[in-house]
Amino acid sequence: MDLKISNIILGPWMTDKAYKLNQELKKLVLRVHPHANKPMVKEALEKLFQVKVKNIRIVVRQGKRVRRFRKRETQKPLVKKAIVTLREGVAIDIWNQAGAPALPAETAPATKKANA
Repeated sequence: MDLKISNIILGPWMTDKAYKLNQELKKLVLRVHPHANKPMVKEALEKLFQVKVKNIRIVVRQGKRVRRFRKRETQKPLVKKAIVTLREGVAIDIWNQAGAPALPAETAPATKKANA
């Protein structure tokens, strides 16, 4: 299957364990396309973020158990993660880039005051 570089990396894997890996060991945990392999992920990271990759580990979590709802059976989808180690002195700050930015104190929504 021929994947585009922009379709290989689906986003950061945002869990407590992934945050700990990022802070202590300087590793990134990313969700990747189920058909992507190590060379594809490495090429995508190097071209999209202009960084040098030292090591990549791929983890595949199979879909969870089959659930039945009325006449249908469903199963959670397969999830593929890449644990990426970057070269020394190189960093990508995905934790501050992902999601909505934090609001500064002066632009935070005002709280409602009780009528006196």
